[in-house]
Amino acid sequence: MTTEATTRRTPGAPCWVSLMVHDLATTEQFYSALFGWEFKPGPQHFGPYVRAYLHGREVAGIGELAPDRQLRVAWTTYLASDDADAAAEQIRGCGGTVAVGPLDADDEAGRMAIASDPQGSVFGLWQGKEMVGAALVGVPGAPVWNELVTRETGVTAFYEAVFGYETRPEGSVPDYLTLHLKGRPVAGVHGVGDALPRESGPHWVTYFAVSDTDAAVRRVTELGGQEVRAAQDTAYGRVATVADPEGAVFAVLQQPG
Repeated sequence: MTTEATTRRTPGAPCWVSLMVHDLATTEQFYSALFGWEFKPGPQHFGPYVRAYLHGREVAGIGELAPDRQLRVAWTTYLASDDADAAAEQIRGCGGTVAVGPLDADDEAGRMAIASDPQGSVFGLWQGKEMVGAALVGVPGAPVWNELVTRETGVTAFYEAVFGYETRPEGSVPDYLTLHLKGRPVAGVHGVGDALPRESGPHWVTYFAVSDTDAAVRRVTELGGQEVRAAQDTAYGRVATVADPEGAVFAVLQQPG
């Protein structure tokens, strides 16, 4: 499931993950204790925002919502783009919605937008300047995979049209497709039908690599988070779904070998 950092910068590939929360300081403490992240200030144009670092390299971003913004807290997967404005027009033309932007994140970083597909799954666009995306992937504590969980995989027609993905069925999992760019898998789409949680709706899920899934789940609960889906063995490793203390859902994956 791992994608190389260079592949993640290919237009259309997941390149960054970001989280907006109500209590930034408490959230920093949680992910620092869980993944060993350190934090440095990021762009402040839209409120307090930090970039998370692992082994001195950027892996994610976390911002703080304004007190009056009572939004559901969730990780957002950003897809790389060479031209965020053109991609936003394609999204609209293919039945999606652009809720924010495109706009400049700051003078140095790049241009971004927040959009959703025709079924309502939220994702970001990132047109990087100097910072083109996560600098570290696939190692414990860093992003390793991104997956769209939806009712049925027909929504991939939207992503194919906008981002040029090739889709391939994954035989070991029912109604599961992998999205490929330049012959490499970059993300997955899992159709779960009526098993889709009503409260979350269709959504993108970020997978973080860990060295021991069961230990990571225990640590999540010790730190005030919760286990959402128990650990299980898959063809790609041992995986569990968890949530942080504010309810942001993510997966932890212990890869084989």
